[in-house]
This record gives sequence, structure tokens and C-alpha cells, in this order.
Amino acid sequence: DSFDEDDEISILMAKAAQLRAEAAKLEAEKAQSIASAAEKAFKQFDTDNDGEISLEELKKGLEKNLKVELSDKRVKDLMAAFDASGDGKLQQDEFVGVNIFRNKLESLVRDEKESAKQAAEASRKEEEAAKLAEARVNFLNEKLPTSTDKVVSVLPYLFPLLDSLQYARFLLTSEDGTPNPIGIPFLILYTLYRKVPFSGFVAFFAINFLSGNPKLNRLIRFNSQQAIFLDIALIFPGLIFGIAGSALPAIGVELPKIVTEVSSDATFVVVAIAIIYCTVSSLLGVEPNKLPYISQSVDDRMPTLDMFDEKGGFVPRDRREGKDDEKDDDSDKKK
Repeated sequence: DSFDEDDEISILMAKAAQLRAEAAKLEAEKAQSIASAAEKAFKQFDTDNDGEISLEELKKGLEKNLKVELSDKRVKDLMAAFDASGDGKLQQDEFVGVNIFRNKLESLVRDEKESAKQAAEASRKEEEAAKLAEARVNFLNEKLPTSTDKVVSVLPYLFPLLDSLQYARFLLTSEDGTPNPIGIPFLILYTLYRKVPFSGFVAFFAINFLSGNPKLNRLIRFNSQQAIFLDIALIFPGLIFGIAGSALPAIGVELPKIVTEVSSDATFVVVAIAIIYCTVSSLLGVEPNKLPYISQSVDDRMPTLDMFDEKGGFVPRDRREGKDDEKDDDSDKKK
């Protein structure tokens, strides 16, 4: 029985060896057939029989076999894909056959279509971003000021100027209390301003309303805010003079008249210089943002384009910061 089993194993092994030999023969015949077909196709492409296929020969051969018209770029891409030597020509061992050329060509077409799709998507996003930016710019007037804008932008400074005239009484009047020639126009203007009921509150809310109108030019909005801040700053010398005028006499201290006059005059002069600077700068079309402390505070309150969406709606700070973080992450990924 053991001998019979050994015979059966030997027979099976012999059959397996025979099958492997037949398979190897088939593979060899197949490889020989492919090689012969490739050689035949190579000779069809190599029209000048120099043993190499040039770019022009590859183009003509593919167009003839595939029945399509190919662009020079596509043919160059195919050449680059199979030209292992990099000499710009295909040798016998680099030639892969028409079917493989066809598959590669289809792959290149798919890649080109995908690239075109991505380019179109990127173009669409850029167009949307441009429209969004344009919508925001139209909503928030950040353009260069016109001549009218420049003139209108200095008008809010009349508000702090009129309120500062109370500190100019020693400059605008003589020792006997009569107004000097220079001070008469200012005193008339100040008197008319004070005769209007709640003139200060009306001016404050009117200018504050203007500063919050995004349709107005930035220069007008900036100057409106700065005029309000200048006027608010006038509260502090008023408080100091009021406290000094009531508290010091109570403890038996009397300020010399010259101190009161100089302090009052200095307050008016400082405000007047600030207003002159702001007026001249604005008329020249330059934002007057050099006033210490005040200009920076105003600039921090000025709305910017990123504060609004494409419909003009206000975007809360936390949402804006979230978008900024996303942009930073995207830029880090690109790096």
C-alpha cells in the first residue's frame, strides 16, 4: 500500500511539473507574441527606420491607430511618461504598444478634466470672494474722500470748538469784560449756540449718528468720532476748575487770578491747536490720526470690513476671531 501511495504522489508531482511547464510555455509564447506585436507596431511608428520614434512620428502613429487628432501638448506628455532615457525619443525597449498609449492618454485626459474642474471651482470661489469684498466695500465707505467729503468732515469740530469757548473768555474779552474785536464773532457764535435748548445734547447725538452711518466716507465718520472724544475731554478741565473753585476757598486757599486765567487760556489753546490740525489735515484728505490717546481710541472704535457679512449684517467678535483662526490654520497647512 505504501508503494502505491508513493506512485500516486510521484504521478501527481509529475503532472504538476508538466502543468507548470505548459504554463511557462504559454507565458513565453504570450510574451513573444506581445514582443512581436510591439516590434511590429514600433516599426510602423518608426517611419524613417532610424530605430527611434520621434515626437512627430509618435503623434502621426497614434493619430492613425486611435483615429483621433492629438494636440502637441498631449503627445509631449505621453513622450515624457515613457521616455525613460529622457532623450526626447522612444527606443525599442521604451515602446509599450498602442493599447498602453491609449490607456495613458485616457488617464491624461481624466487628469486634465479634473484640473480644469478644480481651476473652475477655484475661479468660482475667487469670484464669490471678489463679489463679497465689493459688497462690503459698497456697504462700508472706505474710499478716498471727495472734495465734498473733506469739507463735510471738518464740520463736526465746531462742536468741541463751541464748547471750548467757555475757556477762552480771558482771551476774547478785555480786563473790563468787554469783548475785543477778535473775540466778537466767537462770542456771538457761542451765545447763539447756548441759546438753543439742549444744544450740546443735540449736537452730540447728531454727530454720533453721523459717525455710525457706514455709507458716509471714513474721513467723515472718523472726524465725527474724534470731535466727540475732544468734547468729552473738555469735561476734565471743567471738573478740575470746578473742584478747585469750590474746595480750595473752603480750606482758606485762594488761587491767584493769573493761575486761573493761564489754565483756562491753555485749555482753549490746546483744543484750538488740535482742531486746526484736524481741519488742515482733513482738507488735505489725510486722516488726522495723530492726536495722543484720542486718535487711537477713535481708530479702535472704527468699523472695518471684516465686521460685516455680505448682506451688511454685523458679525460678532467671536465669529470674526473664529474665521481668523481658520485662515491661520489653512495658511499653516499650506506651508
